[in-house]
Amino acid sequence: MLDLNRIKKASERLEGVVHHTPFSYAPILSEMSGYEVYLKKENLQRTGAFKLRGAFNKIATLVEEGKKGGVVAASAGNHAQGVAFAANYFGIEATIVMPESTPLTKVQGVKVFGANVILHGSNYDEAYAYAVTFGEEKGFDFVHPFTDEEVMAGQGTVALEMLKEEPELDAMVVPVGGGGLISGMATAAKALKPDIKIIAVSAQGAPAMKNSYDAGQPLDTTSVRTIADGIAVRDTSAITLKYILKYVDGFESVCEDEIASAILFLLEKQKVLVEGAGSVGVAALMHGKINLPKGSKIGIVLSGGNIDVTMLSLIIEKGLMKSARKMKLMVTLMDKPGALQSFTQILTDTDANIVQIGYDRTSIDLEFGDAHVSVALETKGEEHQELIRKKLREGGFAFREEH
Repeated sequence: MLDLNRIKKASERLEGVVHHTPFSYAPILSEMSGYEVYLKKENLQRTGAFKLRGAFNKIATLVEEGKKGGVVAASAGNHAQGVAFAANYFGIEATIVMPESTPLTKVQGVKVFGANVILHGSNYDEAYAYAVTFGEEKGFDFVHPFTDEEVMAGQGTVALEMLKEEPELDAMVVPVGGGGLISGMATAAKALKPDIKIIAVSAQGAPAMKNSYDAGQPLDTTSVRTIADGIAVRDTSAITLKYILKYVDGFESVCEDEIASAILFLLEKQKVLVEGAGSVGVAALMHGKINLPKGSKIGIVLSGGNIDVTMLSLIIEKGLMKSARKMKLMVTLMDKPGALQSFTQILTDTDANIVQIGYDRTSIDLEFGDAHVSVALETKGEEHQELIRKKLREGGFAFREEH
């Protein structure tokens, strides 16, 4: 059974290997929410996520038992890098099975630690099934990302560090996918401080664990779809659910827009880069889903920072649109000299900055003699955008907004 002693033993194994990541007061979030908010920045961990803790502790225990024949894991992300790092540290062979659709940057992130990579299957579940078979054939030990008590013990060291720095914490807010992190953290936290509240947060697009928590029994889902790929787990682990049902005081979920807004907020206001899974706790706080007495001291885990740059650029773009700092218009003009100038003059008069513009006179949906102008503008909020709309209408321009 997982208990405080196993988690403390894991902490000893991790000493000098993993970073004691910052646990910092967040003044803007505190003022916004009415709570005293601290952020545990596991996005700054070696390999960029908390997963290193569990993977290292598991492999360290295998080495202590004399099992040095090699390890295998299935992962498309943070667990893969954790296993690869730990295996490299102990000088044992590691093979990571990743879905064929895994981005090249994540494959390279594993290979840099000397692990072998096998691309197999169209999703995690197919990669996982292959990895289990591969491990049995080769005699390698399988390192599961969450359904393993030594892995959970390693993840639980996050809670030890938080309570050592802030012993008066009233609550911990923890991202949940497979449940390994919250199982370890809740076990440690409740042993040290039985009255502390443990709040789980998942993505609405990966609802298996929340559905299981609400029902009190394991319930799987048929599919997952979320930008929080680190917690995009389809099936529920009965092992981690047992700890979650025992220790977790509340379970919330956040939608994709809420996750994206939290990523952008953390980047812009807190100056930290966090992946989707790592931002769900802040998303829950920002959108009023944490229900605790005002003034409570809350620790939120930013579980990882390994976000794909393409996804990040999309989130920033959508965030600018949503916050009325960017506006995209499609305007229909008469295709004659001076028409474009009269349009851009309105933008100049309203102090709207053009960041992109296109001119199309050949589209089949145009009347003869017309042209489409597509334009992206930097704007200063909703009132500014409404002024631009008003002036365009007054100028007789037909336009539509693109989102």
